[in-house]
Amino acid sequence: MNVANRRPIARLLAIAGLLVTVVALLIAPAGPASAHAVLVSSSPIASAVVSNAPAEVVLTFSESVRKVPGKIRVIAPDGSRADRGEPTFEGTVVTVPVDPAGARGTYLVSYRVISADSHPVSGAFTYSVGAPSTPPVDSGDDSRADPVVGNAVKVAKYAGYVGLLLLVGSALVLAALWPRRLPRRGPARLAWAGLGLLAVSTVANLLLQVPYTAGGGVLDVTGQGLSDVLGSAFGAAHLVRLGLLAAAAFLLRPLMAGPVERSDLVILGVLGAAALVTWPLAGHPAASPAPAVSVVVDAVHLGGMAVWLGGLVLLAVFLLPRADERELGAILPIWSRWAALAVSVLLLAGTVQALIEVATPRALVDTFYGRLVLGKIALFVLVIAVAAYSRQLVRRRTAAGRPTSMRRAVWAELAITAVVLGLSAVLVQTTPARTAGADVAGSTPRYFSTTLSSPNYSLQIELDPAERGNNTVHFYAYTKDNRPQPVVEWRATAALPAAGIEPIQVPLLPLTDNHATGEINFPAAGEWQLRITVRTSDIDQATVTATVPIR
Repeated sequence: MNVANRRPIARLLAIAGLLVTVVALLIAPAGPASAHAVLVSSSPIASAVVSNAPAEVVLTFSESVRKVPGKIRVIAPDGSRADRGEPTFEGTVVTVPVDPAGARGTYLVSYRVISADSHPVSGAFTYSVGAPSTPPVDSGDDSRADPVVGNAVKVAKYAGYVGLLLLVGSALVLAALWPRRLPRRGPARLAWAGLGLLAVSTVANLLLQVPYTAGGGVLDVTGQGLSDVLGSAFGAAHLVRLGLLAAAAFLLRPLMAGPVERSDLVILGVLGAAALVTWPLAGHPAASPAPAVSVVVDAVHLGGMAVWLGGLVLLAVFLLPRADERELGAILPIWSRWAALAVSVLLLAGTVQALIEVATPRALVDTFYGRLVLGKIALFVLVIAVAAYSRQLVRRRTAAGRPTSMRRAVWAELAITAVVLGLSAVLVQTTPARTAGADVAGSTPRYFSTTLSSPNYSLQIELDPAERGNNTVHFYAYTKDNRPQPVVEWRATAALPAAGIEPIQVPLLPLTDNHATGEINFPAAGEWQLRITVRTSDIDQATVTATVPIR
């Protein structure tokens, strides 16, 4: 087999390898949280033991949330529903009325809501009234995320990115760089393919948003669900995008046939810029701590990507193989300057995005989102190196004639950036690092809880946050049959023998007959000995001891 015959096969194998890599990135697990708001606090606190049944459960999220009908439940210890009436939504706070005469034992709170950036937030936690019991199961919870839907959303977003760069690259090159002697049929077909792919992706995102937010399979698209999606900011952004694409199609047709008036190009540019804004308005940036800055930066970042990669595709597929030496001598220096500007925009906008979404250096390594950002940066550095090599070839004019070296460098840029696009598609579906660490329902509780037994009573201990510094402790006393045990006197000390710290008296304040609270300051980490003496009558008292790990 000669070299000419082997070349198409090699390209097909390279493309197949890229597709496998991208698909692997798209279906890679994003950890337990796939949403972008998190539950930052609750009342009652997750896993807490309260003396009396509350009249309401309050959930506080990191950003404003919207209701998914019927997806917030409070399950009583016997498996029945303890919530009463519809929950109320006020920005970041959701209030769920519950039965104040509920039974003693452990309750399960399960929820699914829609965050401000259009992604579903789901989770569950427990609290106990009186004393813990076997946690109930929410047998009516049918809102679990379907992995097929989640992966379909990522594929649809990736397809949208590909359509955008094909459309922008084709339009840009035809408007400013295309030699007059060459036919426009190839780039025109690529532009229409990009427009079609972008439109299909937008419609697919709208339809998939219904089961994605409410839970269910790919075909679980209801009229009410679709109406809710279309009435949201996410739906409005996608409808606007479709309208802008339809308007742009009328101006693209004459551009595909030949040079057009400057005024038409200006209008086409305005439509393109407006369409770019619809991406951040339907995602993370709209719910960031600085939404105005994030929306602009994300749109600029997306535009820089489309110009750079779209131009590379046209350069690799059409200009390098077809343009002659004189034409390439005029085209490549211009393209080199455009590419350098687009890359500079990408770097600046990406830096601002990272500062907003990652927030802290530690989050870069401690969160899945941060590690994806690091991976994207590493690949971006690699592709910048390849791009610099390409620019060097342009300056040396070795791309003249048969630009084999230039063509290889461009294909290398495209190969690496295809993977970067895959990482981007995963990033937009992943909880930002700025909120990932705040999820009280999806992370290990930052407090200590235990139950101790004595001949006279059982004692429930809750210590928060079980770290060096100030801590709050709660004591609950119960009889052997799990009823509140009246206490005459409470005494408690804390010591760290391994560090030579003698017992420290803990001031306690009785809140009810069987409940007392106090403040403890732990000056050092270690295995602290907490010693509690409870007197239940004039002659009956007992002392229990707990070992508390302090971080």
